[in-house]
Amino acid sequence: MATETIPVIDLGPYLAGEPGALDRTAKELRFALTEIGFYFIVNHGVPREKIQATFAEVKRFHAQPVEKKLDLKIDLHSTGYMPMRGNTLRTSTVQAGTKPNLNEAFFVKREMAADHPDVLANRRFRGRNRWPDGLPGFRETVVDYCNTMEALVLKMVRLYARALDLPATYFDAPFEDCQYSLRMTHYPHQDGPVEDEFGLAPHTDTSFLTLLAPNDVPGLSIRTQSGKWIDAPAIPDAYVVNGGQMLQRWTNDVFLATPHRAINRSGGERYAIPFFADSNIDWPVAAVPTTVGPDNPPKYPTTYYSDYMVWYQKRNYDVLNDANRQAAE
Repeated sequence: MATETIPVIDLGPYLAGEPGALDRTAKELRFALTEIGFYFIVNHGVPREKIQATFAEVKRFHAQPVEKKLDLKIDLHSTGYMPMRGNTLRTSTVQAGTKPNLNEAFFVKREMAADHPDVLANRRFRGRNRWPDGLPGFRETVVDYCNTMEALVLKMVRLYARALDLPATYFDAPFEDCQYSLRMTHYPHQDGPVEDEFGLAPHTDTSFLTLLAPNDVPGLSIRTQSGKWIDAPAIPDAYVVNGGQMLQRWTNDVFLATPHRAINRSGGERYAIPFFADSNIDWPVAAVPTTVGPDNPPKYPTTYYSDYMVWYQKRNYDVLNDANRQAAE
């Protein structure tokens, strides 16, 4: 079978509860994640209008003056605004970036109550979202979209379990109160790489799974196992899905974390809303039983979300390092 083409997986029969659809779809998923590391999903149940409404809010946010956006500058919980060229992908195993990425982004995580124990304890990555003033409806639209995406993730992890020959409910407990992040990104137009400048340099995600909303403006490319870079086509209403470094750790490298990059050569502005999902912050991430054995020991130590993300962001997010320095002064 071809591994230079991103597979398309129809979630419709599985989501409708058709007999046998869970395992049939899981088999397609396993092929995608062991051979190319990316796939499209169609008939996923997310209304087109909800996706379009979220894109509209992202455009509204980035249309604000930079000074207003900087009032919400990204914090140590990784919520808030990352200004243009605010991160450099130094940890990439594909191409160590030396130039900051040509994009700006606004990050939100799970909406937390002010009296939540993690908020009161100022626990890392469990802080409250900060929302812009003067954009009525922004918060409500974004929170609703995040809730919709989380619900889809909770259905999809059952496919991942079966794709790994595990009980369908294997990931239900790990993904209860799961960690997630919505990255609302703006890429200005560029003519192409100038030395090593990208909208987003070649990298692998950190997540268990990433869902990238359907986008009419192309820009995403992925690197196949042969080393060839291919452009992801724009398929109407289809999400692009991929795994990241946490998925590799869960599966002992059985499933791929495929390198990808973004370059906006469209001649206009490009917006993207990837949704990154991981297990509960307190769940130990270790290779699942079906991926280890006497001749195949675990390749990674047991990992916790917070420890891994602190290391990753310290290396890659210049704007957070600036915040740390200012806090220490």
